[in-house]
Amino acid sequence: MKPQRQSMNIIYNIGYTLCRWLAITFFSYRAHNSHLLPQTEGFILASNHASYLDPPLIGIASTRAIWFLARKTLLEWPILGPIFPLINVIPVDRDGNDRTALKKIIHLVRSGEGVLLFPEGTRSPDGKLQIARPGVGFVVAKAKAPVVPARIFGSFEALPKNAKSLKFHPIDVCFGEPIHFLLPTDTHSSNELYQQISNQILQAIAAIPPPPRQVTSFS
Repeated sequence: MKPQRQSMNIIYNIGYTLCRWLAITFFSYRAHNSHLLPQTEGFILASNHASYLDPPLIGIASTRAIWFLARKTLLEWPILGPIFPLINVIPVDRDGNDRTALKKIIHLVRSGEGVLLFPEGTRSPDGKLQIARPGVGFVVAKAKAPVVPARIFGSFEALPKNAKSLKFHPIDVCFGEPIHFLLPTDTHSSNELYQQISNQILQAIAAIPPPPRQVTSFS
């Protein structure tokens, strides 16, 4: 029997609704080509990463529940910390080489869930795409699931790395066509293969053009 995708629990749904209202109200938020997200199978969402705002901005563009990675230290926050696991946050070590977290991601995707990953590994310091890391390629090779590239426009301008204030800048999330990788059947995949997959995903993200915008930013 094919596993069913997880629906939004009540806490996730509340967060989803609130974040979507805030994004539309203060950032003129728009999502483009959300219909490209698979609805009945597991998949990997791969996006650029320029701001702390990126995970919820991607999450509210999907009509199904998405899983996210977050540093374990965030779960120690006094108020939000206990809530994070209820909104599909998977704790991971800061260096990103948490094998337990990687195994859980692969299991979730194989079980029909959608997981958000950032090929760059960390937030861009200047808003430009950085070098891809092999971690996403590893997950793709093991999960053998389609990858949906996504690109966020405007989040860096709204809240860049090390920023001390938030700007209400227009934000768009754009999705590209799913990528289906033809992978070797043997289990002895190499780091070179993982890096090649990650590079191809980042190229697909870079190829997504910005949508036309009529709205101007405001502070």
